[in-house]
Amino acid sequence: MENAIKNRYEFVMFFDVENGNPNGDPDAGNMPRTDPETSTGIVTDVCLKRKIRNFVELVKEGEPGFNILIKADRSLNSKFTEAYKEQGLAVNKEGKNPDDVKKAQAYICKNYYDVRTFGAVMSTGKNFCGIVRGPVQINFAKSIDQIFAQEITITRQAHTTEDGQKTMGKKSFVPYGLYRCEGYVSAMLAQKVTGFSEDDLELLWQAIINMFENDRSAARGKMCLRKLYVFKHDSALGNAPAHILFDKISAVKNADVVVPRKFEDYTITVDNTMPQGVTLIEKR
Repeated sequence: MENAIKNRYEFVMFFDVENGNPNGDPDAGNMPRTDPETSTGIVTDVCLKRKIRNFVELVKEGEPGFNILIKADRSLNSKFTEAYKEQGLAVNKEGKNPDDVKKAQAYICKNYYDVRTFGAVMSTGKNFCGIVRGPVQINFAKSIDQIFAQEITITRQAHTTEDGQKTMGKKSFVPYGLYRCEGYVSAMLAQKVTGFSEDDLELLWQAIINMFENDRSAARGKMCLRKLYVFKHDSALGNAPAHILFDKISAVKNADVVVPRKFEDYTITVDNTMPQGVTLIEKR
């Protein structure tokens, strides 16, 4: 696709949480997610992509090409049907015409930023739009050290019943945690599938840098994007394996710190010696 990105990228982000729950686990009473073997904290890719989607919707609301598919406004199937109707295609054929599926899929990629970026499974209902592999993929974020999730009891002064009884509740939080997350941007998938462009890429970096700034809530406490490092390859296929690049950035708790409680309790080390054909860019 003509406007698609021409370079492969990888990126590393560091963010922290202070007195908040960065990603609750519904299967554990909404306690902060942890690895049961190491007690390190986890924030899922789904959680982070939700924040990116929310930022894009906030800054690009109403602009053509920047709709968000995955959100709680109306059913996905109705959006797939809309794609068929906008393209003048026969509806309710359940994917029996592969050419129509491709046309509807192209319409979705053109009009929905999150599909153009992350991809989507769109084979539900009677108007299939196929499966799109997005060029941007994000791993789970994991805390650098163990986190110690706490649960405190809270009371509500305003009573809900006429007998005047106060109600009790629970609030889960992490006193402090620094998290690292890694991601990938494939130029080949952008060119062959979704048309993810340079403008889309710049919007992605902007969304990552600001994804916590307009997502405040009492439950999440203080969350900050601390660092964003981007590895840019000179080619679409890439010039070095991703794991070699990721190993060039590390975060370690300072030797004199027993219990980390702030970002300054850590030192982030960067090996600036890059393989040939790779440039390191510090975005934040």
